[in-house]
Amino acid sequence: MGRTVDIDVGGTFTDLVLTWDDRRITAKAPTTPYDLSVGFLDVLTDGAEQLGKDIDELLPDIELVRYSTTVAMNRLIERKGPRLGLLTTEGHEDAILIGRGAQWTDGTRISERRNLAIQRKPEPLVTRDMIAGIRERVDSFGQVLRPLDEDDVRRKLRRLVDGGARAIAVSLLWSFANPAHEKRIREIIREEYRSYHVGYLPVVLSHEVVGKVGEYERTMTAVLDAYLQSSIKAEMEQTWDQLREHGYRGSFLLTHNTGGSAEIFKTTASRTYNGGPIAGLMGSYHIGQALGFRNVIASDVGGTSFDLGMVVDASVRSYEFRPIIDRWMVGISMLQATTMGAGGGSIAWVNELLGNRLEVGPRSAGSYPGPVCYDLGGTEPTTTDADVVLGYIAPDGYFNGRMPLDRDKAAEAIRVKIAEPLGVSVDEAAALIRQVIESTMASAIQREVHLRGYHPEDFVLFAFGGGGPTHVAGYGADVPTAVIFPQAPVFSALGSSVMDVMHVYEQSKRILFLNGMTQELTADHEAYNAPIRDMVAQARADLTSEGLDPDEAVFTVELDMLYGGQVQVKRVSSPLLEIHSEADAAAVYDAFEKEYSEAFSPHVVNKPGGAYIESIIVKATVPQEKLELPVHELGGADPSAARTTSREAYWPELARRVDTPVFAFDRLTPGHRVEGPGLVEAEFTTIVVPPGRVLAIDEHGLGLLQHASPVETSAPTPVLEGAPA
Repeated sequence: MGRTVDIDVGGTFTDLVLTWDDRRITAKAPTTPYDLSVGFLDVLTDGAEQLGKDIDELLPDIELVRYSTTVAMNRLIERKGPRLGLLTTEGHEDAILIGRGAQWTDGTRISERRNLAIQRKPEPLVTRDMIAGIRERVDSFGQVLRPLDEDDVRRKLRRLVDGGARAIAVSLLWSFANPAHEKRIREIIREEYRSYHVGYLPVVLSHEVVGKVGEYERTMTAVLDAYLQSSIKAEMEQTWDQLREHGYRGSFLLTHNTGGSAEIFKTTASRTYNGGPIAGLMGSYHIGQALGFRNVIASDVGGTSFDLGMVVDASVRSYEFRPIIDRWMVGISMLQATTMGAGGGSIAWVNELLGNRLEVGPRSAGSYPGPVCYDLGGTEPTTTDADVVLGYIAPDGYFNGRMPLDRDKAAEAIRVKIAEPLGVSVDEAAALIRQVIESTMASAIQREVHLRGYHPEDFVLFAFGGGGPTHVAGYGADVPTAVIFPQAPVFSALGSSVMDVMHVYEQSKRILFLNGMTQELTADHEAYNAPIRDMVAQARADLTSEGLDPDEAVFTVELDMLYGGQVQVKRVSSPLLEIHSEADAAAVYDAFEKEYSEAFSPHVVNKPGGAYIESIIVKATVPQEKLELPVHELGGADPSAARTTSREAYWPELARRVDTPVFAFDRLTPGHRVEGPGLVEAEFTTIVVPPGRVLAIDEHGLGLLQHASPVETSAPTPVLEGAPA
């Protein structure tokens, strides 16, 4: 299985999966926002100690380190970036300030959009005085209409630098069709401001980060990359330096939001955005395949956020073609994953303006000061505080016993901030906190599944993250089966360990593939093949520079296609790398029609309108070894051998506290069934099995949480006016 390190940095904890030959070791450490490399080394040291080594002994023998991070997300939220300058085509200086029509609401929550009075465009990352128009013009065919005025470039560049610019984004009109002017501007910047000087100016060219049509999206991608580059570079360099100092000599790969990973030196900042959730989604895809599940909902409950993704018909090729990063639409293609502010650190509060309505999130206590029960100075009750007060999380067993929790302080915070204002008991208030946060998560799942035209009962739900197993019984009610892994608390890092090394290249290319009038397929095969050959050549060069053998790579083509008279683009997988005959072209079109019909309807196939290619995408994939799941014989159902203790826990279904059996997850064996109410404790999480549910251990040692026979309740669950049902 090799020797690899996979690390996922979350808002609260940093997770590790260490693969050492036939062993997989997991570890967690608190995230250190002031310096992510500290938490990185902490969790790596923990993993090494489990092997009986120190990191100086471990790292020289490690073959590969993969890393998924939220640095880009965090730095953007905090607006901790340099002052930027933007060079664009003269006359288009205001393009990103005007934005697209939806810019008013891009990146906002639905509840915020309903209040039109407070709608504001986001504060621009580049102010108007730091945008300069350059005298030049290229048309949509790549023809130069106005030569680049180099003296104009030098004058305006000097003005931006004198204005405080510490990074420069360059986005010229139609530069992806002819990048000569953008490249020359970079040369001029390097002539004026040498790369070996102390005041080095990072330069980002729009055609290099997004080679696609869409002036606003392409420019914003370049701006975001320029804004995030220096902070991510600083964070990554610290981690990279630590690895080298301790003897590591292999590659350092970053997870991309396209579903693959690539060397740090071949990664742009915007492509690391949302890397953790994508790693969890890809892990769900690969492990779902091993388990025979074609439809999977991947749900990750962390300390700060709730992340959601879907595997449909054994495929994750559901893309956001114009995704929103923070408040800006960008041009890169990202796998669809939803992130919302709901997790263990989500703060519960009473909204007096809405008649004392209980709200949970989106504000989070984070890792510091964290929930009140952490006893690190937090004063506002959170989801984790509610779990502790209800008895679901043992105060002396949290974080594998290394972080003792203060239940009394959590109960007092809930009493003062929630229970007394609402006129309920502390237990009822804690149960309501769970109910609200779980209803929010359940609504997100229902919205994603139904709006894509599917039914929850056709899926299985993978529940991971530290809070997934603890809350899945509440947020996954519409999905018949929830799957809980022994590695659930570090599942995103586990997903990273089975991800392939993958580079994605995109290029806008408008091709009339099927003539609507004559129904003839394109005979200009070279127009189709030429950009593919260019991108394959670039991929082979990139893989070689990373020390990988390009001959081991699998090259595939995807196409953004649509019918004439329609606006909906469908990304389809081409069965061929190149086309050389009418039969080849027919195979490509048939694949498009099939996927289009399945995604929308056979009734909207519009062959008389013709079929067009909008963009061509080449993926270069170097397959990595996948997770092998053990298979065991099923034994008896009685789990008493795995029972460790019991404790009082409040169950809203019963409206009272009951003495609840507690089991050790690692002692449950295939065939065991834990009937609710029950609690199953793992190293970094607790599986909550409420009345009416059963946790069955399958032949792979995985937990399957399902509905049991109905349980009579002695009293209804208290529900407050305005709280989600």
